[in-house]
Amino acid sequence: MQGLPARNIRIKRVYEPATRQDGMRILVDRLWPRGLTKEDAKLDEWLQEITPSASLRTWFGHDPRCWNEFRHRYRIELAEHADALRTLRRHARERPITLLYAAKDEIHNHAVVLRNVLLGRAERQEGDPAHDK
Repeated sequence: MQGLPARNIRIKRVYEPATRQDGMRILVDRLWPRGLTKEDAKLDEWLQEITPSASLRTWFGHDPRCWNEFRHRYRIELAEHADALRTLRRHARERPITLLYAAKDEIHNHAVVLRNVLLGRAERQEGDPAHDK
């Protein structure tokens, strides 16, 4: 998205320690991360509605072989959440934001797709890990 610096949208496992560089910390998982207290998560916001649907999450199962199709299907679902995407972009224009996720796979997870959608990146660019730590 023009005018939205990539460095202002980071992704990070929610289990990693919070840092000042995180800026606004936004959990983008539908379910609360196992074994993590709300105090330890240090969240500013929890956006459950922008996460993949339960059926898409179940279908994907974090199987890297399904990654390309998952990205495609999740992008379709995200198109139905224009207001939430606008809100995230607005936050990212104002200050750095970090999209937090619980998945173990740092490359094949929905936060990678969400970040690229927010930045207006084409689907073919999503194979790269988008971690700006």
